[in-house]
Amino acid sequence: MEPSTLTFIVVIAVATFYIISLYNNLVRLKHNVSQAWSNIDILLKQRHDELPKLIDTCREYMQYEQETLNRVIEARSQVSSAQEKQDLKGLGQAESQLRVGLGNLFALAEDYPELKANESFQHLQNRISGIENSIADRREFYNASVNIYNVRIEQFPDVLIAKQMNFTARDLLEFKKADVDIGQLFKSH
Repeated sequence: MEPSTLTFIVVIAVATFYIISLYNNLVRLKHNVSQAWSNIDILLKQRHDELPKLIDTCREYMQYEQETLNRVIEARSQVSSAQEKQDLKGLGQAESQLRVGLGNLFALAEDYPELKANESFQHLQNRISGIENSIADRREFYNASVNIYNVRIEQFPDVLIAKQMNFTARDLLEFKKADVDIGQLFKSH
């Protein structure tokens, strides 16, 4: 075998290995984003299941606060709808509305000492607060994973493979800046 033929084969083999390596790294990053989203999705479903219990508990005591309770129910529905459609922009907006609604609900709960003393209410407060903190942590991890993935599919030489293999940019999960710190609302005064 001639040296030029051997050199050509080695160059082709190295190039092929390099392209395969780039592709596999992009696949790994894409799956990291999917896994990070799955972690958020699970938490959103857990919170979704807890909210009706909270509303029912509050409804027993807060007979004159139906508008606030209805806002939380509507926001919960919007979150669920956006989640099913995998609409991250809509989810971010709905999440912001839900957080505002929950913030208002817990602020109003301060005016109902019997509600605040209710063991079920306290348990749900703690449960939802823990879920909210976990969502915030997972959202940060998800957004970091999305940023890494999006940068890689735009960098050379990865962009060449990404375009050929239809790797597309993913959206960040963003909430409005005016988020309510639900953890603060759960602390007893």
